[in-house]
Order: sequence, then C-alpha cells, then structure tokens
Amino acid sequence: MSDGGGLTKIEFQAILFDLDGTLLDTLADVANATNAALTRLGFPTHRRDAYRYFLGGGMDCLVRRALPEGCNDSETLNKCHEAIIDEYSNRWAQNTRPYPGIAELLAELDKRGVVKAVLSNKPDDFTKRTVEKLLPDFHFEIIRGARPEVPVKPDPTSAIQIAAELDIPPGRFIYLGDTDTDMQTAHAAQMFAAGALWGFRTAAELSANGAQVLLKRPQEVLNLLD
Repeated sequence: MSDGGGLTKIEFQAILFDLDGTLLDTLADVANATNAALTRLGFPTHRRDAYRYFLGGGMDCLVRRALPEGCNDSETLNKCHEAIIDEYSNRWAQNTRPYPGIAELLAELDKRGVVKAVLSNKPDDFTKRTVEKLLPDFHFEIIRGARPEVPVKPDPTSAIQIAAELDIPPGRFIYLGDTDTDMQTAHAAQMFAAGALWGFRTAAELSANGAQVLLKRPQEVLNLLD
C-alpha cells in the first residue's frame, strides 16, 4: 500500500490490544481492591491516581509498588498478593467499563474482519473473564493474560506466540497499549507500537519508550488501517 507520496505503508492484518488502560478503565476496581487488601493487612492505602503507575507490570509489580518500602520479604509479598486477588475477585466488575469509543472501534474492526487479540499482564483467568463479561459482543481470536510458565510483558514471548498461533508476521500487527511496558513489548516483538493517550500514562512516557504513533481517541486506530 502506498501513502500517496511514494512511501510504502504497512498493510496491517491484526491488532494486539493491551487490556487495562487500553480497552477497559479498570483503575477504580483495582485501586479499591488493593486498598482493601492493604487495610486488611494493616498497611497504608494510596490515592486512586497512584495506581496509574502501580499497574502495567503484572501482579508481582503491583504488590511491590503498593506495599511500603522495606516490606518486600516473601511472606509479606505472598500475603498481599493473595489478599489482592481475593478482594479483586469480589469487585472486579463494580466500576470497570470500556473506554468511550472502544465499542464503536471494535464493532468497525469486526465489520472489516480485522484479526484481534488481547494480551494483558493481569492474571489469565481474570483477563478472560473480564473480556468475556465486559466486551461480549466482539470477537477476539485470542485472549491471554499472565501465565506462570511465560514471562510477563515487556518480555515479548507471549506477543510472539500469539502472532505465531495466528500465522501473521509480527510486523503486520498494531500493538495498542497505554504504558511504557506496552511500548517496550511492541518493539521487542517487532510490532508497530501505538500509544493510547486515553489510558493510564502520559504522552511523554509513551514517546520515550518508542511509541510510533500517539492516538487521542480509539477511532484513530482506523486511520492506521486506511
């Protein structure tokens, strides 16, 4: 495909979506669950906005960032991990919703037959349950979260596996995410790194970590396909 000016434009065949901060605004439920777990264990809680920076690196990263400095012994980490999972299992869908424009984007992608997949650092069972409940009208070829046998993002293993399973070259994927972790994953997997500005992090962070385009609204993804 040509962009009209003689330059070659990539013909993308698939989109790999991050979940939290990209498809779904999960901030309130994650913050409430983690704060409830911290209170249960006698630790101080955090403002909701702090969780914009606690999220993105998986559960182990969330636990370490939420606990006070120096409370990183294995027993405390394990107790906090278990408490967060327990609290989140009871409240994960109280406030979580798709971002404005996401439903319209997914509907148009379905109409065009664009291959779609989800890759999250949220535990695999929660990732599948969340997508199936909150985005039930849309088709995703693969929905995958963090699994014990595979390193979490920004390690590119899961992204590369998804590309292989779909038999689509990584370079034909748009990787849409909202954090430094996502941009690093996209580059490591040799996918096109698209930064979602409606998510948890800033344009400066996304650009510094290799975003090849910054999108203000979900519908702008379609411009990459035209």
